[in-house]
Amino acid sequence: MNDYKDIGERFMRYASINTQSKEGIPDTPSTACQRNLAVLLRDELADMGASEVYYDEKHCYVYGAVPGNIPFDQAKLDSRKDKNKRHRQNNAPVIGLMAHMDSSPDVAGTDFRPRRIDSYDGTDIKLDKDGQYVLSASEYPSLKKHIGQSIIVTDGTTVLGGDDKAGVAAIMEVMKFYLSHPEYAHGTIRCCFTPDEEVGNGPMWLDQDHFACDYAYTIDGGDLGQLEYENFNAASAVININGISTHPGNAKGKMKSALLVGMELAGMLPSLETPFYTEGREGFYHLLEMNGTTDRSMMNYIIRDHDRDRFEERKAEMKKAVEALNLRYGDGTVELKLKDSYYNMGEKIRPHMHLIDNAVNAMKALGIEPMIDAIRGGTDGCRLSFEGIPCPNLGTGAYNYHSRFEYVSVDEMARNVDLIARILNTYASYELD
Repeated sequence: MNDYKDIGERFMRYASINTQSKEGIPDTPSTACQRNLAVLLRDELADMGASEVYYDEKHCYVYGAVPGNIPFDQAKLDSRKDKNKRHRQNNAPVIGLMAHMDSSPDVAGTDFRPRRIDSYDGTDIKLDKDGQYVLSASEYPSLKKHIGQSIIVTDGTTVLGGDDKAGVAAIMEVMKFYLSHPEYAHGTIRCCFTPDEEVGNGPMWLDQDHFACDYAYTIDGGDLGQLEYENFNAASAVININGISTHPGNAKGKMKSALLVGMELAGMLPSLETPFYTEGREGFYHLLEMNGTTDRSMMNYIIRDHDRDRFEERKAEMKKAVEALNLRYGDGTVELKLKDSYYNMGEKIRPHMHLIDNAVNAMKALGIEPMIDAIRGGTDGCRLSFEGIPCPNLGTGAYNYHSRFEYVSVDEMARNVDLIARILNTYASYELD
């Protein structure tokens, strides 16, 4: 294959558009700027001849499809109860491809200026003209494997947006390839580009009538060859602490410092079970925010664990600490709002391990080393898996996410297009039960 338009140019076009989402906004999308990329993608899908192109203007989702081109048994197709629900065109599985349009708000900025470096030589890269920000080959050893390749970097003032515009660009190239090459067999392919994944709301308003799939892949990992089908179980804990403020000169037996109660709560949780001390499948408690006064304070935690039983135990430990503090300082001193965010998609994907096996076989056929690991986070595919579309995650060729030192490999993004296409070709020979 590999005759598609230079994916680097496509990525540069998308990365130049600011699409940073924003925490704490009840609306979707959380920022209006995400619409700029959404409209561009809608127009590009229509121009390349995609079918079922639809832009959900209210919630900022973009959908499109490539009709299947394989022979099928009409009688068998007509007998399927889900024919209309999935908008079936043949008897092969409908495969979806998903990526998110928003970029991380972790490094604030408005003007995104990606820069391409061809034939990277392995040395440090000065990102800005003054040399304040340097992408160091010693600090970021992954750069060494890209010597001789084309890479795209930031100007040091913003994130790049490889998370996840590298995934968006790959999907768009895949869609264009199949629309331009009907000689390659494939079932129905659908794509969806979501807003607000970085703030946890990616699939919130996704419409499965437009993204009617049997299975899907999110293209939202890092290294080329990454393959992830397990993630954290996740919960948030908002803790409000009600203290009593008095003059410190005569506070004995009267003052109840909400800040000190909060510190006491933090001390009751396992001190070595924080992100600083954990890796791999190890879970944690993470204090995101703490503020307030003697009179009132607030703490914001996230709770994570890959193991569902241990996840439930962690939430119980948090509740136990709150109960102990209320027993010590009086009912209503500590108020806990505990809410589950998402669960480990592994339990939904394990009954469909062909999704993993086919991806691994495609990687091996292309000389790509499969790297199967559990995500220390979540993806849009996690929630989608629990809504009936099993959806593991593939890498993109992007590195150093959520950082001004983010970069992408153009060569790896191009190889990723071949990988996705090979997986899709595999499913052309599958027939649904």
